[in-house]
Amino acid sequence: MTAPPTWPRCSFVAEAAGDPLEGTAPPADRWFAVEHPGPWGRVPLTQSGIDRAAVAALGTWASAANGRVVLVRRPGRADASGTRRWFRVDSRPGHESVSTGTFADESELVTAVHAPGEPYGGPLFLVCTHGGHDTCCAVRGRPVAAALAGADPAATWETSHVGGCRFAPAVVLLPHGYVLGRVPAARAPAVADAYREGVIEPRYVRGRSALPPAVQAAQHHARAATGALGVDALRLVHSAREEQPGDVVGWQIELAEPECSVMLRERTVPAGRPLTCAATKPGRTRVFDLVKIRTAARG
Repeated sequence: MTAPPTWPRCSFVAEAAGDPLEGTAPPADRWFAVEHPGPWGRVPLTQSGIDRAAVAALGTWASAANGRVVLVRRPGRADASGTRRWFRVDSRPGHESVSTGTFADESELVTAVHAPGEPYGGPLFLVCTHGGHDTCCAVRGRPVAAALAGADPAATWETSHVGGCRFAPAVVLLPHGYVLGRVPAARAPAVADAYREGVIEPRYVRGRSALPPAVQAAQHHARAATGALGVDALRLVHSAREEQPGDVVGWQIELAEPECSVMLRERTVPAGRPLTCAATKPGRTRVFDLVKIRTAARG
């Protein structure tokens, strides 16, 4: 019997292969973060020993709100006893906000999903370190979490699975919901400081979770063409989808502030390798090819 191939760690291979980051942020209009020091199961919400009624309430909230529930903890895994915190985040453009509250018993999360909470003024930096889901997230995420915690401990949390493990380390900038990939630990504090000032570093941006993947990719190319780095720049005005031959989808994306029109071609292609450390078979990836771009400056 032939032994199955041994694949290197997914994020290192993806980085060497140059897998594009753009258009890969997981979909989420809203986020709900629950402090849970651990341990985290592979499926964090249902396999981490959380109160069943709370799991049901959080799942219902996520379905209704197009939301994503994550478990968070302070870097270093503090003691699980005592009062814990929750955060409910609205990442929709024009609605960015964070509310927070505390709970002593997980059953309180049943009502927390709809509780007004207290406004939380600062940003949140979530770093995926969920080694139980993918080894790359722990190996590459923990140094980033430590670097951010050293610079801003109050805003920094380790988080459970975000998605796109091959782009580890993954960092989520809240409330805007920008998901970053391949952020070096040495650069992480500067990236966080820039976000506080309303600026993002395009080279690490996978996309904004509240926007469709094609729009995320269009913003990537528009940033390169216009130099717009503001967190609120390149507002979506209109998107149109056109089916094309050969399972290809064409996209026309209109953006504003600054004005930019982007034409993309969406394809799904074989990767020739597993896309996560846990996968055993080669997967397929979605890519967005830039066809044409027009900016107001270029006419």
